[in-house]
Amino acid sequence: MRPRGHAAVVRRPTARPPRAVSELPGSSHLAEATMAETPDATTVPITPFTGPALWRGPAVAGRDDWVLTLSAGHQEELRTAVRTVRRRAAPLLRMTVADFPLPTLSAVLERAGAALTRGRGFVLLRGVPPNLLGEAEAGIVLHGLGQYLGRPVSQTSDGRTLCHVRDAGAAPGGSAPPAYRTRAAMPFHTAESDLLGLLCLRPARAGGHTLLASAAAVHNAVLAARPDLARHLYRTHPFDRQPEQESGEDTSLLCPLVTRHGDRPSMRYDRDRLADGFRDSEPDRVGDVDSELYTLIDTTAASPALRLELHLGPGDLLLLDNHVVLHGRSAYDDFDAPQAKRHLLRLWLARPDDTTPDEQAAGAAERPATRTGVAPRDVIRPRGPGMASPGRGCPPPRAHRDEMRTHPS
Repeated sequence: MRPRGHAAVVRRPTARPPRAVSELPGSSHLAEATMAETPDATTVPITPFTGPALWRGPAVAGRDDWVLTLSAGHQEELRTAVRTVRRRAAPLLRMTVADFPLPTLSAVLERAGAALTRGRGFVLLRGVPPNLLGEAEAGIVLHGLGQYLGRPVSQTSDGRTLCHVRDAGAAPGGSAPPAYRTRAAMPFHTAESDLLGLLCLRPARAGGHTLLASAAAVHNAVLAARPDLARHLYRTHPFDRQPEQESGEDTSLLCPLVTRHGDRPSMRYDRDRLADGFRDSEPDRVGDVDSELYTLIDTTAASPALRLELHLGPGDLLLLDNHVVLHGRSAYDDFDAPQAKRHLLRLWLARPDDTTPDEQAAGAAERPATRTGVAPRDVIRPRGPGMASPGRGCPPPRAHRDEMRTHPS
């Protein structure tokens, strides 16, 4: 794999003021990130990150220790697990590890989980069998594997935990579709979950490569090039709502771009959402400093010296930790036939609560606060006369057809 090309940055700068993270329904974990983890950007010394989360694309591209290839035995375990789920008629949203037994593959997934949370922050799992890459089967496989790594969380305001990454054409009513449902390039960003899974069913005719960059390497490069701007990484910034969240909801949040947890960063970055957040809160604040910082992050992450470019093929499952890895995508050309078009399945996961004794003793200093996805409507706005407390009295995300279905249609 040889880096080439990079994702282009798009969009515009955001007159309601954003609420502090602690005021947002269902976001006590973000409040912790804002109040407890943010150093005083004017007094705390900023030092480079070290450790396994620090890597550079060209050096990693020549290695294969981040690729785990499924054996014939592992593939048969997946087929058996899918049959088990169907025999038990287990809806995907209620699936457990017991519904998706993996006697030997579970050890491989344990190693993958350690690489995500304590290593480089990404793993490529290769070899999901072709006969499990139909939409129904692939959804079962992705949810089932995810159970061994974390807890699936909602990606949209209507509670969708499984999203189809493919070109959907023009949106109804002329509104712009989310970027992942277009062929356009996607700039480097992080998602609102701890972990991300992307299972490739079909690649594009040309392009559509997945781009990765180490958050630690981006931080260190910004610090080396512009120490004055690096301090602003630790200052709070306003993020606008996710494109898939319900319009009209006050879901802006204030949080830093980087927090430090031992030798690992926790980075939250999405220039589109930052631009809209500023437009809503402080339209005059998007000045030279913020613009310079965001542009430096964009160009640094996309630079050939840092980025890693992956061409995912059918049956490839990319797993990454959103705290320590930024991801993007190059633009692509697609096939004309609908059954041949590029198609990936995306899963967001919250980390399991399995902190080690050392991490428990250190608290937030060693482990970032959990990112739990997009709050479904019933969590953002509880129904009935009483207002439920965040995370209490709210039903689980509603199951969609592709999440309920365990048999092919």
